[in-house]
Amino acid sequence: MKNLTVFTPTFNRKHLLPRLYESLIKQTDTNFIWMVIDDGSSDGTEALIKTYNAENIIEIKYYWKKNQGMHSAHNWAYEKIETLWNTCIDSDDMMAPNAVENICKNLQSVEIDHDFYAIVGLDADQEGNIIGTKFPPNVEKIKFNQIYLKYHLTGDKKIVCRTEVMKKLPPYPIYEGERLVPLDYKSLLADQFAFIKPVNEVWCIVEYQEDGSTRNMLKQYRRNPRGFAFSRISRINFGATFKEKFKNAIHLVSSSFFSKDFASLLKTRHSFLVLLAIPAGILLHIYIRSKTVKNC
Repeated sequence: MKNLTVFTPTFNRKHLLPRLYESLIKQTDTNFIWMVIDDGSSDGTEALIKTYNAENIIEIKYYWKKNQGMHSAHNWAYEKIETLWNTCIDSDDMMAPNAVENICKNLQSVEIDHDFYAIVGLDADQEGNIIGTKFPPNVEKIKFNQIYLKYHLTGDKKIVCRTEVMKKLPPYPIYEGERLVPLDYKSLLADQFAFIKPVNEVWCIVEYQEDGSTRNMLKQYRRNPRGFAFSRISRINFGATFKEKFKNAIHLVSSSFFSKDFASLLKTRHSFLVLLAIPAGILLHIYIRSKTVKNC
């Protein structure tokens, strides 16, 4: 019985999927499911996945849906996944050759310990250089929000989540005309009752695309103000420090000016803090507007 689903949200990335597929079929342990959530592609992605299915090297599940953004694809994945554990590998990334084997070995130590909702490993670039910093060797459990705020680590990490927990948490909201809600929301909620086990092993090989959200963050702020406002509200509510809460309050103010939804300023547990952030939020809004163009 398979214990792990590797799911991939994709939108018109047919040209990148072969590289990811090669990394999956070359895993030292192929006892996993690859689930592809096609977010409305029109570039022949479905036909490509059919050819991979016909090769019958790994188990593949493919689902097509209308385009609503990566977070909506995550919602679909969590509805469809049946294995105990899951991880997301983006269409422009690859898995390290022994990633599945090492993930499954590490899962054994937290399988029945529900104090843990996830394990987390490292990302590396295509030359094998670790992205950012490793976890401190003496830390055996961690909260998602502590990775960057308490331990001051840098770089993206690869998280493997307990499916049961992800299914129980509320789905990411869908906003008409927007295509992005930051994906840290579920981890922030799970942080309230469980931990993550950190592992200093490389599980994911990344390459940031010119059209990816990481390289276009200011544009994303302007394109998806309600999605980012939702994320800022959760980060204000669950923030561990005043600095984190105030920073996100500034961003919330900026997003509210883009969306014209000023009621969002009153949806946090810290309304007075948000009011204090209004001047800085207006300045941030002006800065983002100056660095981007309307309908960017």
